[in-house]
Amino acid sequence: MRSPKDRDQGSRRIVELVKKSAIYRDYSRAFKETTGLSLNIRAADSLHLNRVRKDQNPFCMLMAETNHSCAACLSMQKALEEKARVKPHTMKCFAGLCETAVPVRVGENLIAFLETGQIFLHKPGQEDFTRAAKQLLTWGSKADLKRIEESYFHSRVVDPKQYQSIIRLLEIFAMHLAALSNQLVLQDQKAESPMIQKAKAFIDANQADDIRLAQVASAVNTSAFYFCKMFKQATGMTFTDYLARLRVEKVKSLLLNPHIRISEAAFQVGFQSLSQFNRVFRKVAGESPTTYRERVMNPALISA
Repeated sequence: MRSPKDRDQGSRRIVELVKKSAIYRDYSRAFKETTGLSLNIRAADSLHLNRVRKDQNPFCMLMAETNHSCAACLSMQKALEEKARVKPHTMKCFAGLCETAVPVRVGENLIAFLETGQIFLHKPGQEDFTRAAKQLLTWGSKADLKRIEESYFHSRVVDPKQYQSIIRLLEIFAMHLAALSNQLVLQDQKAESPMIQKAKAFIDANQADDIRLAQVASAVNTSAFYFCKMFKQATGMTFTDYLARLRVEKVKSLLLNPHIRISEAAFQVGFQSLSQFNRVFRKVAGESPTTYRERVMNPALISA
């Protein structure tokens, strides 16, 4: 069983791969051009890492310069992360700004959140700012209130109905990213030694058989112990996890053919029993093979 530390490192690795992918860059650019909002993806449980972004709300950037308000924002972010582990959730900060987190789940694991940035769902008035300013003064903030007021009233205002549509778009994109992440992990060759590359090629060529770790280690002329250690270090996954992901991705391709039964697809890629297949598929893909096939064969289900 993977430790929480291993899962966090694995999530950050996947998020970095996603950020570099063409589909994420294209979607992020289109999202900003269409909605006027910046899109960000953040690995789960990484609140302490790089919270301030250049594209962040200018009011929030000023708040990050003061200890108390920064602590309040981090506290809200932590609460938002807990609420959004299964489905999107929106929270409002002390200043009345709203932020939404949309979970990206790969199988049973939460790997990241898509974030919309901070916005108002109504046009703020002077009374709203006065309340926020009083809270800042209570915290002992010495920030320039004139600058804060200017940035406060320059914050983006989004109609609530439009905002719900934006969140729905992000939900659909999160589903696409979940599927993409498995492929990116399997394809990642960065900084991999010839031994790891050769091992991956051997696994890919023999994944339909009852392949064992010792066989792969022998194929790359090393001990099982050393191979296991180096493979985990290079890929962030155990041999068993990698093989499971590989087989599930193969099955997904086969399930696009309506003439192939699910059981046939499972045995064809190397699963030894249907119970094992169903368990592994659900763990990796986050849904049953039957549900997956119905969804990809009937796109209307995505927007249901």
